[in-house]
Amino acid sequence: MLKTAEIPVGHERDSSEPSRWTLRLEGASVAWDARRASRANVEIAGCRTSRILRQGFSNQCELRAISSTPAARVDLEGYMLLPGLVNAHDHLEFNLFPRLGRGPYSNAVEWARDIYHPDLSPLREHLSVPKSLRLWWGGLKNLLSGVTSVCHHNPYEEDVFSGHFPVRVVKRFGWTHSLGFGKNIAEDFLRTPAQAPFILHLGEGTDLPSQDEIFDLDRRGALTSRTVIVHGVGLTAEGHALRRRRDAALVWCPTSNRFILGKTLDIRDCEPIGKLALGSDSALSAQGDLLDEINYAHRMEGAGPHRIYSMVTESAASVLHLRNGEGTIREGAIADFVAVRQENATPGETLAGTDFTKIELVMVSGKLHLVSPRMAKRWPEELLSDLEMIEVEGTVRLVRAPVKRMLRETRKCLSEKIRLAGKQLTA
Repeated sequence: MLKTAEIPVGHERDSSEPSRWTLRLEGASVAWDARRASRANVEIAGCRTSRILRQGFSNQCELRAISSTPAARVDLEGYMLLPGLVNAHDHLEFNLFPRLGRGPYSNAVEWARDIYHPDLSPLREHLSVPKSLRLWWGGLKNLLSGVTSVCHHNPYEEDVFSGHFPVRVVKRFGWTHSLGFGKNIAEDFLRTPAQAPFILHLGEGTDLPSQDEIFDLDRRGALTSRTVIVHGVGLTAEGHALRRRRDAALVWCPTSNRFILGKTLDIRDCEPIGKLALGSDSALSAQGDLLDEINYAHRMEGAGPHRIYSMVTESAASVLHLRNGEGTIREGAIADFVAVRQENATPGETLAGTDFTKIELVMVSGKLHLVSPRMAKRWPEELLSDLEMIEVEGTVRLVRAPVKRMLRETRKCLSEKIRLAGKQLTA
């Protein structure tokens, strides 16, 4: 059996992490926000974006840039450089599972009771996969879709997330599962660190009890500007009005909501935009990865591409109280980047039309974590070490993960084809 210690593991990286490389990413169209992008060179020192040199700078600026020669240059001509995406809600250990349920249900408790049969297939086989390994697969699901920061709605697994995990897992927050499954909601809220978010499933239903949950939470003193409501489908107009008065945030998971409840939030109820984020939820109920969620929110729910862009970048980082510039490209921010082929579109429109097959580069804290074979030809060989090949639905990527070992150990438990968030895997 694969032990946790045998898998490289990761954590919330900061600028104290050493790096022996200074990088310059040259010639990309860099996304400044949902609507604006322009050509620039981006320099990375350690974990941070140290300098951004936009086209059109004076000759003196260019001379200074040339004088600070980086150890490595990477030509990104023809690509758009986006900030690493922020996934505000996932259950990382449940992303090998198939979608389960025969909804719609009145609430998520009904759904959970209907699907939870751990002694029967398919839960029996999937639960036999060691949890640490399932968490790693959840990390890879996010990496493959351009996510660099993810909020895992379960206890933080220090021994798994504290080393070289594929993506950054948010650590600083308080949480309870939900009013239905939580035991001491008020105490959980009071234990939440100051200036950190308190996150819970709330209003995940269409029945009267789901509608009343926000008022119950308010009576317990746990509905404040630090509260992050995941789902919120049951909120009435009065519930949304109370949420806005308390300045609480929302995390929207539309495909999971539609599958379980037959209904999701009306995007028109979700003001203000700065208090709204998008989450992928897990494969037990959602359609796929965060890019699938983005596409569905745009195509099926009518959310505009520029609004969606904010939900997975700056707004998501604000909702989760992230402090290192996550969701942005700017000097001094953590160096999280995604690259896709440049099109004649704004960054928001580009992202809304992207799926995992178009993600050709992901950097986490200044380090290469995913690259396409085509993109790999542009990189120094020294920076490609420790990457392993993975094939997802016929798309090949190189990722910083022990893929062969993960597949070998997973196949000991799952005899059928291995699917990650519904997509078939091979090595």
